Amino acid sequence: MRGRRPTAEASDTSSDFHVDSIVDKRAGPGILLLTSSMQLLYRDRRTWELCGQINKSHNGTAARGVLPPAVAEVCAEIMQTLQVRSEAKDWEHFRVKRIIGDAKRPILLRGLGLPDRHSIQHSRILITMEEVGRRQEAVTEQAKELFHLTDREVAVVQNLLKGWTNKEIANALGVTEQTVKEHIKHIMEKTKTTTRTGILVQVLRL
Repeated sequence: MRGRRPTAEASDTSSDFHVDSIVDKRAGPGILLLTSSMQLLYRDRRTWELCGQINKSHNGTAARGVLPPAVAEVCAEIMQTLQVRSEAKDWEHFRVKRIIGDAKRPILLRGLGLPDRHSIQHSRILITMEEVGRRQEAVTEQAKELFHLTDREVAVVQNLLKGWTNKEIANALGVTEQTVKEHIKHIMEKTKTTTRTGILVQVLRL
């Protein structure tokens, strides 16, 4: 897939996203624009760098020209959501969010749909990609105080931020998967969420 040359500089103007405290400021976000059929319309250099980083963390090779499966999954979810959120106003305060990539260098994906009033085939998918900075410890400490999390629940959240599965978290903490599930259930109750992604959204204050 080939991207078009940009005719204007793109920027993220969503001031309600408090990412300054968690995103490494040394490099800006990558931007990816696709059609509803996953045809690439635009990508910048930073996007391809991050895609290569994600692919390397999963496959051992950079493969910068390949769209990572995790990114494709976010795009697919956005397309599904466009069936329901079919008006531009529906996306004003709604984003599909994921934390993916290497555990040491997690990447935050934020995606939204750009619906076409006449046909979903002409709708667009916009993805921004940012490397999560090194201030996660401060973020989780704030979450601990705000949501009254236990030390073990904080450890679970820290591993959720790395994109780890329940099994991986259980192995790291030396507990069973069922225990991890119980911790996640309690964290959901305290953060008033119903999904793992919801926990991350609350913790990262997006």
